[in-house]
Amino acid sequence: MRHKVALLVPCFLLVLALSILAAGPAVSFKEGRYQVDVFIGGELFTSYMHTPDPSRKMVATGILQTKPILYPLTSPSGTVLTRAYPFEDVAGEAKDHPHHQGLYFTVDNVGPDKDVFWGNSKNPLPAIKHVKITKMKGGNGAGTLAALSHWVGKAGKPLLEEQREMVFRSLSSDQTAIDFTITLRAIDQDITIDDTKEGMFAIRVAQWLTEKAGARYINSNGEELEKGVWGKRARWVRLQGEKDGKKYGIVIMDHPKSTNSPTWWHARGYGCFSVNPLGQLDFEKAHKAPDPKPYNLTIKKGQQAPFIYRVLLYEGDADQARVETLYKAYAK
Repeated sequence: MRHKVALLVPCFLLVLALSILAAGPAVSFKEGRYQVDVFIGGELFTSYMHTPDPSRKMVATGILQTKPILYPLTSPSGTVLTRAYPFEDVAGEAKDHPHHQGLYFTVDNVGPDKDVFWGNSKNPLPAIKHVKITKMKGGNGAGTLAALSHWVGKAGKPLLEEQREMVFRSLSSDQTAIDFTITLRAIDQDITIDDTKEGMFAIRVAQWLTEKAGARYINSNGEELEKGVWGKRARWVRLQGEKDGKKYGIVIMDHPKSTNSPTWWHARGYGCFSVNPLGQLDFEKAHKAPDPKPYNLTIKKGQQAPFIYRVLLYEGDADQARVETLYKAYAK
C-alpha cells in the first residue's frame, strides 16, 4: 500500500503541474494607493490607474487625469502598445489630445448640464472618481479586478455609478485579452447622454501603430483604414502594425449584449481607437445618411446600461477570417 501511495503522489503533482501549464501563466495584482498593477507570468502587463498620483507629473503643463485608465498596455512579450504622452515625453510622438490617456471609458454630453467627461483634462470636474476596489482575484491563466466609481458632474454631484469588471486573460504565448463588463447606473435621477462622437471606450495607441506609420484598420465588414471604419457599425475592429520587423495588433470586440450593438466606431488614423455606441447622429451625418437620427441614451433613476467589450492584444498576423473566428468564440 505504501508503494501505491508513493506512486500516486508524484502522479498527482505531475497532473497538477500540467493543468497549471495548460491554464496559462499566473495573473496577479499588486494594490497601491493610487493604482493596481497587473502582472502576467510575473511581468508587468498594465496598471489600473484609478486615482491621480500627485507624485506623477504630466509632461504637459496643466493637464490632469480625470478618469481611471489602464496604462501602459503591453503585448504578450512586453512591447508597449499605448502612447506615452501626456505621462512621458517620447521623441517622435504626437502631442495632441492630452485627454487621450492609455485605455479609458468616458463620454461627453452627460446629464442636465451636458458635462464634458471625455474632453476634460484641464479642470478638476467633471471627473470619474474612484470609490473602491470591489474584487481582486488572481489565478492561473486569468484574474479578475473590479472597481466602483462615480461620475461627478461639474456641479460636484455624482450623476452615475460605474461598476467595472475586468478579466485579464493569458490566452496563449502570443495573445492576451481583457474582458470588460461596465455598467452605468443612474443614481438619484434620470440621466441622459446626448448623441456625440466624443466617446467612449478608447485606446490611444503608440505612434508606430498609427496609419502614418503604416498600421492598418480592418473591421468585421472587411472595410479598411480610417476612411473605411470610422463612423461605421461593426462587430469588431482590428488595428495591426509593425515594430522592429515584428507584427503586433489590437482588436476591440463589441459583445452582442452591449448597449446599441453592433456599435459605431470612432477610430482615427492618428491613433485614437475608440468604440462609440452613442455617436449615431454624428456618424450618420458624416456619411450623408438620408435620414440621420440621434441615439440619446436615457438611463432611468436606479436603472443601468451595460457596455461589454473585449480587448485582444496579439503578436503576429491576424487577417479578417482569423479575427472573425476569435470574435465568435468570445461572443457565443
